[in-house]
Amino acid sequence: MNFATEVAKNLLQIKAIKLSPQNPFTWASGLKSPIYCDNRTLLSYPVIRDMVVEGLVEKSKLFQPFDLVAGVATAGIPHGALLADRLKLPFVYVRAKAKEHGRQNLIEGELKPGQKVLVIEDLISTGGSSLQAVEALRSEGATVVGVLAIFSYEFDAAKTSFEQAECPLETLSNYSAMTQVAVESAYVSSVDQETLRLWRQDPKQWSAQWEN
Repeated sequence: MNFATEVAKNLLQIKAIKLSPQNPFTWASGLKSPIYCDNRTLLSYPVIRDMVVEGLVEKSKLFQPFDLVAGVATAGIPHGALLADRLKLPFVYVRAKAKEHGRQNLIEGELKPGQKVLVIEDLISTGGSSLQAVEALRSEGATVVGVLAIFSYEFDAAKTSFEQAECPLETLSNYSAMTQVAVESAYVSSVDQETLRLWRQDPKQWSAQWEN
């Protein structure tokens, strides 16, 4: 079992990833989805949390050298902080929008122009929030070496967005590894596997069939 598959297996076991092809979830965007991923759940499982941090440490070597770790608010903050602590590097986090009071910070923590930054995210769907954080860091004079995330839905749109932003992306696990584990462990049926494949191929079209 490779590492991506091992991570997917653990996320399914602790229900950080939930699959419900026949009774889909509704995302904040309004889209219906057969999958819901919340990697904050793994923070409550020390053994799995440690495995993920070790994975982040290992994958982060692909981006070295860098001076600082940045977490994307909110779910990327704890994972980024854990990685920064393990690497003994400074840490900052990037808000979705600037605070409306106080110093009205968008980036919390000390960021110096010219620093090389590795951005940590928990989940990549379209890549919008991650690339928004990348742009915020770049606007403050930082050099972003890339984004490292725990899991990706592997949407073509996200791949295109990262390429256009000239921002390397790496993940510990992904949708392909997860569906493989789900089928092999009988978490979902072969029929549901086809549903999961069709959803990833065109989430909007798949979602439309559930509209009244």
